[in-house]
Amino acid sequence: MSTRRLLLLNIIILLVLVGGGFGGYAYYNRTVNYLTTDNAQIAGQQVTIAAPANGKLIDWKADVGSNFSKDSTVGSISTTDSKGAPVSINVTLPTDGTIVQNNAVPDSFVAAGTPLAQEYDLTKLWVTANIDETKIDEIATGQDVDIYVDAFPNSTLKGKVQQIGLATSGTFSLLPSTNTTGNYTKVTQVVPIKVSIEDNKGVAIVPGMNVTVRIHK
Repeated sequence: MSTRRLLLLNIIILLVLVGGGFGGYAYYNRTVNYLTTDNAQIAGQQVTIAAPANGKLIDWKADVGSNFSKDSTVGSISTTDSKGAPVSINVTLPTDGTIVQNNAVPDSFVAAGTPLAQEYDLTKLWVTANIDETKIDEIATGQDVDIYVDAFPNSTLKGKVQQIGLATSGTFSLLPSTNTTGNYTKVTQVVPIKVSIEDNKGVAIVPGMNVTVRIHK
């Protein structure tokens, strides 16, 4: 083998070793210093705006995207009192928020408790991340979190672990899994944690968006 070919081979081997070393270090750094999961979403407090009484919905202005403050009147229902006299009852918002879903049909008759719209306070969103039960002992409140929103790949948000769930996500399922046979296969459960969002950096995050979180151990 010529000296030139031998030198080229040695250079290639050296590059492979160096590349492997950096790759191994990066993997070690990720697994030792961080816990990452993409089983996470933007979340918030969903509030239902319901009809306060039976009657005809004679006025409605809670359009999707509209912002309202607590106790704002967004509609009214016409009903009758015990003497048959017409009475107008206001539909008000229980909290500050933005209308994200509108089910109301003006001039239709509604029953008390009928959901007319849904709202979120988009200034008070958080992340719900599901952590494998085998990793939950590595999580503690106050840990720093990097938040990567799928819809905004160029922005990294910052947050902190705010709360660790006291039950697995499957605990509250309408049809919890049960073992009715002798062939039991254990399935790793996930525990939800709540991650605060310290600054949304002006990106228009909304509830339900998929995210990946990297928790600093």
